[in-house]
Amino acid sequence: MTTEHIRNFSIIAHIDHGKSTLADRIMGLTGAVSDREAKDQLLDDMDIERERGITIKASAVTMNYTHAGKTYMLNLIDTPGHVDFHYEVSRALSACEGALLVVDATQGVQAQTVANAYLATSVNAELIGVINKVDLPSAQPEITAEEIEHVLGIRKQDCFHISAKSGLGVHELLDAIVTLLPPPPDNSDKPTAALVFDSECDAYRGVICYVRVFSGELRVKQKIRFMGVGRTHLITELGKFTPKMSPVDRLSSGEVGYVIANVRQLSDVTIGDTITDDANPADKPLPGYVPPMQMVFSDFYPGNNTDYPNLRTAFEKLALNDASFSFIPQNSPALGFGFRCGFLGLLHMEIVQERLERENNIDVVQTAPTVSYEVLTTDGKTTKIDSPADLPDVSAIEELREPFVRLEIITTTDTIGGIMQLAESRRCKLIKTDYLSQNRVMMQYKAPLAEIVYDFYDLLKGISHGYATMDYEFTGFEIGDLVKINILVNKIPVDALSLIVHRSVAENRGRKMLVR
Repeated sequence: MTTEHIRNFSIIAHIDHGKSTLADRIMGLTGAVSDREAKDQLLDDMDIERERGITIKASAVTMNYTHAGKTYMLNLIDTPGHVDFHYEVSRALSACEGALLVVDATQGVQAQTVANAYLATSVNAELIGVINKVDLPSAQPEITAEEIEHVLGIRKQDCFHISAKSGLGVHELLDAIVTLLPPPPDNSDKPTAALVFDSECDAYRGVICYVRVFSGELRVKQKIRFMGVGRTHLITELGKFTPKMSPVDRLSSGEVGYVIANVRQLSDVTIGDTITDDANPADKPLPGYVPPMQMVFSDFYPGNNTDYPNLRTAFEKLALNDASFSFIPQNSPALGFGFRCGFLGLLHMEIVQERLERENNIDVVQTAPTVSYEVLTTDGKTTKIDSPADLPDVSAIEELREPFVRLEIITTTDTIGGIMQLAESRRCKLIKTDYLSQNRVMMQYKAPLAEIVYDFYDLLKGISHGYATMDYEFTGFEIGDLVKINILVNKIPVDALSLIVHRSVAENRGRKMLVR
């Protein structure tokens, strides 16, 4: 099939706006799954995704669709919506030429809608505006279309009105994918270059790499080289997700699929690496991904019925499948040997802990989450610390800097007062407000990350009766009046319990910890 008849696209949206339901509906209409095989959240493989009703990992599926007598290959990459899995979205979009931006007609534009739209435009992906759930009694598609035009610049008359659940308007949307989204460029005559946008570990077949071929082709029994790590392997199986794994002889320029090449060592594959032909390599690797910046840190120690080597093995498996998670060995006099782990946010941390327990039968003891800080010492050196235990003596500190973020909150106008009070109590400074419609507003704050990673989101949901949404982006480190709280157990300081907090709340936080 020529690249003219290929369309690579993602579905991006705020959490719960209907991405997975739309993916299910598209697979049903294109015949990728039969009525007998169809089930809700088909692309969400993990039990934890189904239980929580959220997508955590990006998934890929290849479908065929006939339009105007021509058959097209549609490669869909389903993406998460929660702010903590922003990195998964950026990786998926790098493998696509276009994206469907889905907005719930009953909720309108939300915080992650804006963030994901900016992410798509930053990688030059063509956007199609989609207003979902238009058949619900509380739907306001016209108001939602105006919000999309006002905030995202997609003309309201160009938005598609659909119901992913009933199938209303989805055929017209499929036609639009074929006619409005650009095909991948034809680079079949150039040296092979394929981007690894995800990977997973199989106990029997080794590492399975999810790839998008940008130039040349991949063939079974071809000797390939991973350009980042420099290792060579022989391809034993190629295939596409239809959505089951279906072997093929080759993957051509513009196509999406998987590669199995007897890769046994987890460290041999880096997500964002480029696969090329060993005999005729590409001149330079494809642009990878900016490494994700972990914002929340916590120590994990082996619990009952778990030993240190098993915990390490479990972390290595998770790190292969989740490039935004990191871990380094840690030793505590009170808790023994464990790991200092970095996460993108609190939900990310919660999901990793749950996956450890479910997938690997691991029991862990976890310390309170903290954020990273920058320390300028009296000898002029700047270091980054991820744990309060690493903080040097007060006499050696010239400046202590904390991370700040640009925080965007979208809420209804009747809850502005309560949210402003909450934000002020957490040292957030209002930068601007923007009215999306008569009864919805977007507020932008400059906020210290340490104040919003704990219970801020829960309190925000409580004040707004569940309507407010938030998204944040790291902006840099700034000097703060910060102090370290030491907790003594039997007159001995326990590093795992220490905290770095703002001086104004130090006594209150310390007393709260002791009461618990």
